[in-house]
Amino acid sequence: MMTTPLNTLNSQSKVIHPKNQKKTIFHYLQDNSATASMIAKATGIPQKNICRYKRDLEKAGLLKELYKSICKETGFKAWYLTTNILLFPATKERCNNGK
Repeated sequence: MMTTPLNTLNSQSKVIHPKNQKKTIFHYLQDNSATASMIAKATGIPQKNICRYKRDLEKAGLLKELYKSICKETGFKAWYLTTNILLFPATKERCNNGK
């Protein structure tokens, strides 16, 4: 029985390689504010993967939630996301007056 090398199968597939999925999401959110469902539809990356990479990008300080609104894909409230630093919401500074 002959097996086909994995890299040959991947080159014929439209599925984005997992190691490139995080980069794809990052770059997509540079130009678009979108929910995970909207990103999944636009990129073809499974939503479960998007949720995992969202967490990784948030921990690295590269992704922020902008606002919660009705998702154009699901019709349910969801967070709109961005990796565009110009759109990041202002952080609230704690006032420390010694009180």
